[in-house]
This record gives sequence, C-alpha cells and structure tokens, in this order.
Amino acid sequence: MEEIVKNWERAKAYTKEYLDTMPEASYSLKPTPQIRSFADQMLHLADGNFSFAALAADVTCPVGFGECEQSKDKSKATVTKWVLDSYDFVIEQLRNMEDADLAEITTLFGRYKMSRRAVFDTLYEHQTHHRGQTTVYLRLAGVVPPGQKLF
Repeated sequence: MEEIVKNWERAKAYTKEYLDTMPEASYSLKPTPQIRSFADQMLHLADGNFSFAALAADVTCPVGFGECEQSKDKSKATVTKWVLDSYDFVIEQLRNMEDADLAEITTLFGRYKMSRRAVFDTLYEHQTHHRGQTTVYLRLAGVVPPGQKLF
C-alpha cells in the first residue's frame, strides 16, 4: 500500500506542476473547438479521481458525478483546488484501506466486476491519460511542459 500511495503522491505533484505551468489566460484554451479546454481536461481528471476512488473504497463520493467539469468557475485557482482535492481524496481512501482490501471484488459503474486494486489501477491510467493530453495544450500556450517524473 505504501508504494501505491507514493505513486499517487508523485502523480499529484506532477499534475500540480502542469496546473502551475499553464498561464491563467490559457486555462480556456481548446486546441480544436470539438475538445475540452485545458481547465475542462483537468476538471474531468478530478471528477474521475473522486468517483472512481469512492467506488473503489465503497464510500460516498464528496462531489456529484461530473460536478467538477460542470463548474462555472474555471479559474486557475478553482481548477487547481478541485484537482488537488481530488488527489487528496484518492490518497485518503488508499490510506484507509488494508492491502487485503485491494483484492476484494467490486462492481464499477454497475457492470464491471474487478478487484478494488484494478479500479485504482484503472483510475491511475485515467489521470495519466488526461494529464498527458494537456502536454499539447501547454505547448500551444507557448510554455514548456514539466519534465517527466517517473520516480
């Protein structure tokens, strides 16, 4: 469990660097009209963190499904708060679990039977995917993305 939590803490720090690096004026940047803005990508990441972790830990989610992304306030400060709070929520759920809890089977979104560990693994992939997408947004905003943090 210690190793899993350490990876989530690293992911949180890495994502914070992305949030800090993007200029406030570019939080609304959309590479094309059909896709999410930088703020919406990050808020979608936060929604995933909250909902998947709540389902994996079998606790009440502190936000409604999609609440972060649907927020009217897409300021840098608000987006950063939502995202960092979502990582704190994931980390808290993991710290409240024992290693054996991760082997328990749960049903994700009422249809996907998997271990609690698999839910957290899927969530980790989700946040990595969406953070990675925002690398292009940073480049389009004229800033250099943070260096990769594998360790």
